Amino acid sequence: MDSLWMLVAGFMFACMGLLVKLGAAHFSSIELVFYRSLFGLLLTYLAMRASRVSLATEHWKIHCWRGLFGLGGLLLFFYCITQLPLATAVSLNNTWPLFLALLATIILKEHLHWALVMAVVLGFIGVVLLLRPSLHEDQWQAGLVGLISGILASVAHLNLKQLGKLGESEWLVVFYFTLICTVITGMWLSLTNFSAITSSNVWLLVGIGITATLAQLALTRAYRVGRTMVVGALAYSTVLFAGLWDAFFWNEILPISAWMGMGMIVLGGLLSLRIAPVSVRSQ
Repeated sequence: MDSLWMLVAGFMFACMGLLVKLGAAHFSSIELVFYRSLFGLLLTYLAMRASRVSLATEHWKIHCWRGLFGLGGLLLFFYCITQLPLATAVSLNNTWPLFLALLATIILKEHLHWALVMAVVLGFIGVVLLLRPSLHEDQWQAGLVGLISGILASVAHLNLKQLGKLGESEWLVVFYFTLICTVITGMWLSLTNFSAITSSNVWLLVGIGITATLAQLALTRAYRVGRTMVVGALAYSTVLFAGLWDAFFWNEILPISAWMGMGMIVLGGLLSLRIAPVSVRSQ
């Protein structure tokens, strides 16, 4: 039952994606990332102050790399959400386990097993099945952006594993990630323009902040008290919830071949996490 917290996280992440897609009519992707990060930063800081958790860290370099790669992946993911069906964007971003398995062999010099190769190949066949029938000619660029978001997310997860091995608390990881995202996107926006916040669109920003924070809390609890592989499988429930939002709000029904592709991405990702060396699995 403890692993079912991942279903809560999956639903909240899908709700966040829905609000991001709706918010694209009022704000840029950079603005949406800024407000999401700012909300998370304030909540995390207040919680750490209340719990008397120190902000000091000896591993600021890894925090910076995790923040930069995580921010890059988040910016591209939010852009992808605004351009593609929500379920498609979520599926492309969730290719990170496939890229993480490849990174482990390149960066960590892990041995490449044939079973792992087959899992990665299976996942990328799923990507082809997902993209070919569901994307129009003018959406291929956004599809490639979604894949790049998965690559950047895989590097960020690799940094997370390094921080975990060094004993950094989850609070510190979340705090510095949201801090880096808020500062960089805030500086970027200060050189351009902020879109007007009105009574009709402010609820979108608040909703994105709330759903993202609740999703992160549920995700953290799921991995702490649940079974790793069960939690990993339920993490892909976000794709299903996103597909339901697509159908309900935009009457977007993906073809069977696209759903088969999503299934292969899910299967390939789960096999990659299961077969991959211990150094890249969830703790």
